[in-house]
Amino acid sequence: MAKTSKQNKEIKQLLKQISNRRARIVIEHILAHGFITTEELEKKYGYNHPPRAARDVRESGIPLETFRVKHTDGRSIAAYRFGDVTQVRKGRLQGRQTFPKNFKNALYEKENGKCAVCSGGFEARYLQVDHRVPYEVAGDTQEELNPEHFMLVCGSCNRAKSWSCEHCENWINEKSPNVCLKCYWANPENYFHIALHEIRRADTAIPVLEIS
Repeated sequence: MAKTSKQNKEIKQLLKQISNRRARIVIEHILAHGFITTEELEKKYGYNHPPRAARDVRESGIPLETFRVKHTDGRSIAAYRFGDVTQVRKGRLQGRQTFPKNFKNALYEKENGKCAVCSGGFEARYLQVDHRVPYEVAGDTQEELNPEHFMLVCGSCNRAKSWSCEHCENWINEKSPNVCLKCYWANPENYFHIALHEIRRADTAIPVLEIS
């Protein structure tokens, strides 16, 4: 109990530096109640994609653990609580890692302005720089921005990747970068599984309308 109290005190101090509103709401709820469920994120706070809210907290540098609880209808659902506070990444407290504009521009030219997952053509502002291997698995790569470690994805594919990765056993337990590199979400053109499921995407050849 004393350990939890000390941890909460430290997180309250860190909370002052976090600007992301959604991350702050999640953190404040966990401070008050010990954890937050996907049901609460949906019904109480109106977040239709609960894993995205949890990811906001993680991208702000605060570690979260995922565990299972019962929904009010009896289903098993995810819940989040604070992880090891010693693993706080203070360099991220102002939000997710930002990338130099010239780095994104280089990726944009390299990929011909297309999302690496759906191959849809987009203006640069509609594409987001994303780690091929989630930083929750591989760790930060701020020291060296190697283009091979990153991909450009559209908002829709980024949300789909986020949900799939956060429900993958490798993300939750093993955290092996090599397993991630063989996944569709890291290498859509050359993969062996999708979040450890040995299946093939049937929609990879479906054309996507370009946004101008």
